[in-house]
Amino acid sequence: MAISRRALGLGLLATAAVGAGGYVVVRDRPELRGLLGETTTLFGFIGGEKSAFLADPEVVDALAGYGLELDARVAGSVEMVREAALLSQKPQFLWPSSSIMVDLARQNGVAIRKDQVVLNSPMVVYTWEPVVEGLAKSKLVTTAAKGYRQLDLKALLDAVLAGKTWSDLGIDALYGKARIVSTDPNRSNSGFMFAGLVLSLFAGDVATMDDFNKQGPDAQAIFRGMGLKSSSSGKLFDQYLAGGLGAEPMVVGYENQLVEWILADPARWERVKSGNSPKPAVLYPRPTVYSAHPLIIVDPAADQLLEALMSAELQELAWTRHGFRGPLGTASGAADATIAGMLPAEIDAVLPMPSADVMLALLGALQA
Repeated sequence: MAISRRALGLGLLATAAVGAGGYVVVRDRPELRGLLGETTTLFGFIGGEKSAFLADPEVVDALAGYGLELDARVAGSVEMVREAALLSQKPQFLWPSSSIMVDLARQNGVAIRKDQVVLNSPMVVYTWEPVVEGLAKSKLVTTAAKGYRQLDLKALLDAVLAGKTWSDLGIDALYGKARIVSTDPNRSNSGFMFAGLVLSLFAGDVATMDDFNKQGPDAQAIFRGMGLKSSSSGKLFDQYLAGGLGAEPMVVGYENQLVEWILADPARWERVKSGNSPKPAVLYPRPTVYSAHPLIIVDPAADQLLEALMSAELQELAWTRHGFRGPLGTASGAADATIAGMLPAEIDAVLPMPSADVMLALLGALQA
């Protein structure tokens, strides 16, 4: 019979308590602090893409071993570091989805005690197999030496700006003009990061303020063509799955989202793969950007949360159950057999994000 981590910890506690120094031994083991009944509830805001990870019973149990319970409320990454209505609630920690949010938080007066990237997930484009097949014929999709499929995003953006139709790109199953959709850059991190990537691709390198002045209108045109944009990466991914090929041909998201969805119900994934409907597909833009997830500590009481999330146990759970890579963008354990071979160990082409001042200027232009 399998023994839970908490039950094992209680056994260790009982053993340690036999000696006079047992209590001290356990107090000095941060991963067992919760077994002494010392529980601290921490309040903070998190990006919605991490809500399933923090709701995972094994993650909750592991955090409880550190004596931690989280009152973690979902907010857009941009909102949580800029909106007075959220910051006035005195969060003890913030967990957005981009390292630039640390700079934006400082600019907005957040008293940051410490910050550290805890998780990583590259930006991807979610689409459907008929789209991939058509784009491959048009040479916009190629297969990397490591087996994953890459999208020439700059060429696609040029086609969107030129008003090309899906049929022009070799996709006869779709009607109308080609489009790619992201979340609202002023509210959600995936849209924020996609905006930075779009601007840099038009600039030909990591975008500067000069590039913004020259290429900003092209980036604005891409986002205007999206129409109404979701405020949440999770909501957009749900719309993609529910809407199917006709409603959501191409959406921007995080690599871990499909992985997490598959692992939540492997039998459902098998039904999808064996069915007659178009199959979900993942494309890695070349280049792409990494969505780093820095934990921002505001209150000293949250120091322990950083220690817990960086532990080997929680890093492995993040990868094997939710598809999040570690702080350096690498795997943190053996992948589940259901998704084995789906994720490249490394991404070949990654572009840094533009600086905070460029992104703020871009956000202002997109909002206007």
